[in-house]
Amino acid sequence: MLVIHHPGCRVLKAYQCGENRLVEIDVRAAARDVPRAIWFDMLSPRPEDFAFVVRETGLSLPEHDDIVEIENSSRLSAEGPVLTMTMPIVTRMPDGNIVFGACAFVLAPERLVTIRFATSVVFDQFPGRPHETGEPDTAQSAFIFVGLLEAIVDRQADALENLRTELDALSHRVFRRNDRAAGGRGRRARNEEAELSAMLSTIGVAYDTISWLRESQLGIDRIAPYVWTTATWLPEKAKARLQTLHADVHSLNEFSTHLTDKVQFLLDATLGLINIAQSTLMKVFTIVSVVGIPPTLIAGIYGMNFHYIPELNWTYGYPYAWGFMILSAVLPLLWFRAKSWI
Repeated sequence: MLVIHHPGCRVLKAYQCGENRLVEIDVRAAARDVPRAIWFDMLSPRPEDFAFVVRETGLSLPEHDDIVEIENSSRLSAEGPVLTMTMPIVTRMPDGNIVFGACAFVLAPERLVTIRFATSVVFDQFPGRPHETGEPDTAQSAFIFVGLLEAIVDRQADALENLRTELDALSHRVFRRNDRAAGGRGRRARNEEAELSAMLSTIGVAYDTISWLRESQLGIDRIAPYVWTTATWLPEKAKARLQTLHADVHSLNEFSTHLTDKVQFLLDATLGLINIAQSTLMKVFTIVSVVGIPPTLIAGIYGMNFHYIPELNWTYGYPYAWGFMILSAVLPLLWFRAKSWI
């Protein structure tokens, strides 16, 4: 592995093919071994990185503004046997946050150059894993390219499976809340707002992640057929693997659609629970106001400043008024309870 640190550059790596694996190029022997490198991987490159790789490969590399273009014509282009392809990639950072970035592949029969602007577990771990690199007299760069796409799709599949597990757990939280809260209604009421807010946050993150993964899958879905139809020099084994990969991406797209529907269903259910909670709160306010009306009426009647009130000089007038007001408040509560409204 060759690691070259230019001023202001993060990292540039170069690899050559061995037997069914990528072999590191010793930085001390860079002058001799770099011309034999098959794959150059650049992370957050700057002009000096481009100059170095262009000088070693003779390839024309896309700039950052070209890589982030969304038009299909900008993402896929060919100049002779050299293909330039860009696609979105999704990266999970060490702190757990999801980062949405872009990646470019410049594929030639002799070389592969990748340009990315975010760290990626796929790219970092790929060189250390055994995989087919083809015969020395074939386009080995194509096998590295296909292997990278396969690793990206495998990573996406794992992410979708993890999302399904999270959504299943969230579904259990949404629809089993009453069972868990049996016997603890007061505590559930106090924590309900925070719980529902956390559910909405989880649903929002899941929806963002699925949408980003689908956009990345769409990029691979476009790249795979473009490569096998445009690169006439592509080895048959690499072409067959791309066709299999294309079918796998379609399966992931269907699974992503299923998860999107589930996210929408959980969002509707959570919003429905919020509406129910708000309705319950309004019901409590209504009951309190209804229960308070009769005592207020009684207190208002006996508080009028008329000279003649029958109970004014009554010995038991004061406790009578208190008892009447308490009874007028308790009877509506008993009636609401009998109707199962509270």
